[in-house]
Amino acid sequence: MKLTGNAATAYFRKPDPGHTGLLIFGADPMRVADKRQEAIAALVGPAGEEEMRLTRINAADLRKDPALLDDAIKAQGFFPGHRVAFVEDATDGLTKVLDAALQDWKPGDAQIVVTAGQLTAKSALRKAFEGHSNAVAIGIYDDPPTVADIKQTLAQSGIDTPDRDVMDALMSLAGSLEPGDFRQTIEKISLYKRGDATPLTIADVMANAPQSAEVDVDDVLEVVSLGQADQLGPVLRNLYAQGVTPVTLCIGAMRHFRRLHTVASDPGGPAAGVGRLRPPVFGPRRDKIARQAGHWGRDRLERALTALTDVDLQLRSANTAPQSALMERTLIRLAMMARR
Repeated sequence: MKLTGNAATAYFRKPDPGHTGLLIFGADPMRVADKRQEAIAALVGPAGEEEMRLTRINAADLRKDPALLDDAIKAQGFFPGHRVAFVEDATDGLTKVLDAALQDWKPGDAQIVVTAGQLTAKSALRKAFEGHSNAVAIGIYDDPPTVADIKQTLAQSGIDTPDRDVMDALMSLAGSLEPGDFRQTIEKISLYKRGDATPLTIADVMANAPQSAEVDVDDVLEVVSLGQADQLGPVLRNLYAQGVTPVTLCIGAMRHFRRLHTVASDPGGPAAGVGRLRPPVFGPRRDKIARQAGHWGRDRLERALTALTDVDLQLRSANTAPQSALMERTLIRLAMMARR
């Protein structure tokens, strides 16, 4: 049996303990592992591994000794409760072994959970599970998390469903992070809000979101956009000390000023333009972009983009001038332009 969409999401949350087996496959090992962990936890509970009701079998070991799976399925443990035999990183080469185990399975045996990489529709392993009347196969694809997925993650961490704007911010964050990183971020938010009964805010989310070099680049660009040329030197030194190159900074600056130009060029004005940005921006960052676009105006932003394009060509050419000096001079020119 094959499950997709909401049915698959619901199954991971509450898998049927009466099913013979579950195959989880996909190109992203992190996403597959995340769903496998969720399903097994629902089947054996938090103490399942301690009570030896979960048997882990590596695919390489199973190829050497096919009897490992049968022993794990039929073995009776000392503790009562549901049992799972988990086979990790399976391939089509194990189809005969796994198919035989599915056919020989009887009520009371350990449930078979198998993870695999990307499998095509013609995969023999997929067909074995999809064609079995009491087994389930679920593919994990690189689709962004749905609202239901995020609500479930929040609920598991003890966080109430937030307002629409906060949920939009979480959706954007979930789309840009790996599943494991997003789950860790939600756990950080849960700890951050412990003992705080106020609703979750965008500021809470941003305070716990992973920080990257792009945030530091944004700090430099804010100094430039506000015309604070005297503060540019120290900020640039800190940025370069973290390993950010002038080329990376130039790319970030061009992206930022293109975004401002898009907002400033909107017929409805900066407030309307910032709402049409993709990917969307939220909270204080949204207000900051609208304010900067309104201050610069379309004409000055076009001149700024011309200056950045020129320095980008110089940085990528055989020019022997120091790249950091070229970039700093351009940013100072832009900061002075912002004052006019």
